[in-house]
Amino acid sequence: MSGLGTQLRHLLASLDGAVQDIYDRLGVEFRPRYYPVVRLLLERESAGVGAIAIATGVSQPAATQTINEMKKLGLVEQASGQDRRQHLLRLTAKGHELASQLAKAWKAIDQAARSLDEELPWALEPVVASALAALRRQGFAERILAQMESVE
Repeated sequence: MSGLGTQLRHLLASLDGAVQDIYDRLGVEFRPRYYPVVRLLLERESAGVGAIAIATGVSQPAATQTINEMKKLGLVEQASGQDRRQHLLRLTAKGHELASQLAKAWKAIDQAARSLDEELPWALEPVVASALAALRRQGFAERILAQMESVE
């Protein structure tokens, strides 16, 4: 049996791969990792890189990489903040258009996730949210170090 990390990577690859397949079939240049950024910018209209990183649960360098890819595709652009030093991002007209085009697919993805949950003994989203909350309380490295003290 594979370890937890291997199983989680396989699960994420399966889910993201299937979603990417749908985007490819629809003929759109879009990646699953763009979705949380688009969703956030639809809700807030604009946000800084740090806020995007926190809201999407990734590091600031990972958020910056995703945002740069989205800029190259013309999906996001710099927006003026109240403070000129503040660098905000917002969806472009193309980004809004693509979000409208993908709204039906996103609803179907959400429904497919719910149908997957119905086949499982526990729904994935609350289990993953609980695991992430537990790791915020005590990181996995700290847990490993604590166990190493008792392992012979």
